[in-house]
Amino acid sequence: MLLTPCTIDCPYCGEAIEILVDASIPRQQYIEDCQVCCRPISLSVAIDEDDADAGPPLRASDENEA
Repeated sequence: MLLTPCTIDCPYCGEAIEILVDASIPRQQYIEDCQVCCRPISLSVAIDEDDADAGPPLRASDENEA
């Protein structure tokens, strides 16, 4: 397991929070609660093995966004 720290802005409260992403899994989707407001954030990660130095591309959205 390769945990990579990433900073995102919570889609609810706007606070910057740091999360750990398992970079050993190329594509993943999961829910993680905001460390500030405790609301559920839907995270979508797509790791490009050819550009590993760029860090994992991460999309954070509220649970009601499509």
